[in-house]
Amino acid sequence: MKIDVHGHLSAPESLYAYKANLLAHRGAHGRGSAGVTDDTLRAALTEPNRTFGNQSHLRHLDEAGVDIQLISPRPYQMMHSEQAKLVEWFAEETNDAIARTCRIEPGRFRGIAGMPQSMETTPERWTKELRRCVTDLGFVGAMLNPDPYEGAAQPPALSDRFWYPVWEAVCELDVPVLIHSAGCRPPARESYSLHFIQEETLAVAAMLSSSVLDDFPTLKIIVSHGGGAIPYQRGRFQPGALRAGITFEERMRKLYYDTCLYTRDSIELLLRAVGTDRCLFGTEKPGTGSTRDPRTGRWVDDIHLLIEDIDWLDDGQRKQLFETNARELFRI
Repeated sequence: MKIDVHGHLSAPESLYAYKANLLAHRGAHGRGSAGVTDDTLRAALTEPNRTFGNQSHLRHLDEAGVDIQLISPRPYQMMHSEQAKLVEWFAEETNDAIARTCRIEPGRFRGIAGMPQSMETTPERWTKELRRCVTDLGFVGAMLNPDPYEGAAQPPALSDRFWYPVWEAVCELDVPVLIHSAGCRPPARESYSLHFIQEETLAVAAMLSSSVLDDFPTLKIIVSHGGGAIPYQRGRFQPGALRAGITFEERMRKLYYDTCLYTRDSIELLLRAVGTDRCLFGTEKPGTGSTRDPRTGRWVDDIHLLIEDIDWLDDGQRKQLFETNARELFRI
């Protein structure tokens, strides 16, 4: 079995038209509704999408042999740096669309909650929506953006007590957190894809140099995109760790990492750095990587094939990556 812990909602156009209207009227017309229906959600899953290589969401999963996918909001769409009530309305509509998708395909999808992370409000307020998603809608995890300003200002590092209400909530609810940055507000030096990697790098560095994991011993953190740049640069941090009487690899193993990396050598480096028991199969399929590589004919995000190509993995390690680790963390 393959459980993909890093998937995102494929939504009908009405959800994003709703977002555009919110941004246009700035709340003057009230909350309104995205008008998402079961029929439009089903079409978003089954109809070919030009953005995803002219193939449907479900066909991508079927061809990759993905049995269960954990889906969260499309991060770059979450507009956390906008007006608070707009952020809240859109997050709630998006989470409702995820919940309906899970009801339409109950054997295929599980929900990961997006929180309305406006810096005009507080983390305590963000967790209200998280609690609704987990207790009322049956979601199995949370997605956290470490930069709600979306590049427009500097937020507190994840080591700061500012974030403690989130850690308290997820520990109480007993759900893992997927660290995944959101958009990058212009003007900016980087694209949102590069912003993801930068913020996830900072997230790992902050968590491993703080007391957060000691203060919250049941906290389960998964870092998207293989932990950003940290696995490649771990030697840079090794001397400081050794002076403290620990290896940096041991520190890295306090977190979990997904395999959403699009080359075999990158995935191998991650697995060698932290071990297969700290990694979970994640593809972000369909998404950025859903284009065919003309050299191989494969989809770039065919991460299952990249893992299968790693000849030093044994059957038990592959089972950990594809299934066991996700089952244990998300209680699936």
